[in-house]
Amino acid sequence: MTLHVSVDKDTGVAVVTLDRPHKLNAIDLATADELGAVWREFRFDDSVRAVVLTGAGERAFCTGLDRDAVVPQPGSPYMQDDPLLRIGPKANDLWKPVISAVAGMACGGAFYLLGESEFVVADPTAVFFDPHTTYGMVSAYESVLMAHRMPYGEVARMMLMGTAERISARRAYEVGLVSELTEPGRALEAAAACATVIARCPAEGVQGTVRALWAAKEAARAQGYAQAPPLIALGNLPAERQAELFADRRPGGFRTR
Repeated sequence: MTLHVSVDKDTGVAVVTLDRPHKLNAIDLATADELGAVWREFRFDDSVRAVVLTGAGERAFCTGLDRDAVVPQPGSPYMQDDPLLRIGPKANDLWKPVISAVAGMACGGAFYLLGESEFVVADPTAVFFDPHTTYGMVSAYESVLMAHRMPYGEVARMMLMGTAERISARRAYEVGLVSELTEPGRALEAAAACATVIARCPAEGVQGTVRALWAAKEAARAQGYAQAPPLIALGNLPAERQAELFADRRPGGFRTR
């Protein structure tokens, strides 16, 4: 198992932990399947009324799709398979509130999870960036999701600057991506405290509110998603060239703002 799931029956709060710290909690195909299965299980578990999502270890919340994952693709340019499209709670028809607790890096495909969370709590070690453009890829789904979380200019800068720049926890808080900035090491605790308060409220009203909030941006998100496959097909470099750019990366060389 690449996830750790615990449920406190007294508070009604479940904690889902991405448990691949040796891989910076990158998501392989098994993890993607497990995430989808967990969200679907929570749909039927009335003892779970709120969820906290976090990552194991201190270095990363999640660094997106595992570069070692082999994702079979159809031979047609009109069809693409993206395993990360199925990893979020909303993609699995779960309308219970999810709060993300972030420490360390959150980048690339991590935005599929952050984008489907109700809000984000972070400690000072959290940093946010998107490496797609640096490695010759189009940031499509991630950009659509983050465009509903941050001012346009901030999203555009994060997506276009690639690995050259990282957004600090403080800056993420200032622009609204992060709702609470905690003391070091306290993000999970703070997120769980919020989840406990929410879980005390009648579930029907909470879940209806989650659904209403998502409905407010759902149409625009769906239209953005519809444009993503052709943009990726047109804009992505061949996989072997992406791999070369990734292999040539150098440690450091970025600024944090």
